[in-house]
Amino acid sequence: MVQPVTVQRRVADLFRDSYGRLLALLAAPTRDIAAAEDALADALERAVDRWPTDGIPANPEAWVLTVARNRMRDVWKSHAYRMTDSLSENHYSPTEVDEMPAIPDRRLELMLVCAHPAIAANVRTPLMLATVLGVQVAAIAQAFAIEPAAMAQRLVRAKKRIRDAGVPFLLPEREDLAARLPAVLEAVYGAYAIDWQLTPQAAPIETLSAEALHLAMVLTELLPDEPEVLGLAALVCLSEARKPARRDLAGRFVALDEQDATRWDSALIARGEGLLRRAHGFGRPGRFQYEAAIQSAHCSRPTDRESLRKLYRALVRVAPSLGAAVALAAVEGQIDGPDAGLRALDAIADPAAGRFQPTWSTRAHLLAEAGRTEAAADAYRVAIGLTVDQGVADYLREQLTSLSR
Repeated sequence: MVQPVTVQRRVADLFRDSYGRLLALLAAPTRDIAAAEDALADALERAVDRWPTDGIPANPEAWVLTVARNRMRDVWKSHAYRMTDSLSENHYSPTEVDEMPAIPDRRLELMLVCAHPAIAANVRTPLMLATVLGVQVAAIAQAFAIEPAAMAQRLVRAKKRIRDAGVPFLLPEREDLAARLPAVLEAVYGAYAIDWQLTPQAAPIETLSAEALHLAMVLTELLPDEPEVLGLAALVCLSEARKPARRDLAGRFVALDEQDATRWDSALIARGEGLLRRAHGFGRPGRFQYEAAIQSAHCSRPTDRESLRKLYRALVRVAPSLGAAVALAAVEGQIDGPDAGLRALDAIADPAAGRFQPTWSTRAHLLAEAGRTEAAADAYRVAIGLTVDQGVADYLREQLTSLSR
């Protein structure tokens, strides 16, 4: 007899560590992700019910995989695919299950299926999170600021598209892999970036950023020779390492330059630095490697501003973005004075700059440094109006108030 709480903990661990691998194996033969999800959920429920009495198998993954496969066979055989309770002991031999070889890892194929050109770009990230990591639809919907019902419909349509289009669960040819890999990396990065903005105060285990970190590390295991994969993982590690210091002990937002570095996760920083060194060794720099190098520079005290400027300039050349341009302007202002930073801001041609909160918070800071108090106050007010994070808004209000002191 095994305590139910022990079983529940083991099943939770299995879900976290093996969900994507098991789902990929179940879905690959039929390309029916929805049916595989149902079968896997049923198998995990049966584990919770039976393991307290039968004991936890020597090979829990194989047990769950076998039960889920039997469940799918029952569904296929039933009239009109009605779910039945016909799964019984004679569907498998416990001895055979325990002696099964290690389960192969098919998560890369599943990720590439989610990044297939047949899948709409706006659902690729949610689909990866749902299938590879088992993130609940409600959590995904909240992170993407979409109603849960609408997100569920998108996922259902995407899964149906995979099944009906016959998208194969196979590693594509090298050319196709190169074409799809950026979408996988963008999905992981997008999930992390969105969560960074939406859940700054949540415990790491409860946030999408923790799942993005896990997924990035999965990619390094599956594609250890891809420098941009290593760069992405390094970027997430180095960024996530500073998360504990983004709020002080009272819960107030703390700007990067003011953070208590002793609260940073040194082990996560070391892991990120190691990944970045591995990526650099390939001699093929790219966007995510530059972004990781920038985060590495931010993790150094004192920060080498000249190196940071060179890295931002390289990033803007390789992968121009509004965020990188604004960050470069801020660094220009730190090195060459606030007027230089303001000129760099004014030179940004992106029409979205006026609606981008960092544009205004950076402008406000530079104007304050230049002694243009009234203009700085106006910029702070605009920045506050564009800020969705209450903690950041409070911080900006403090900066606004300090102008009159």
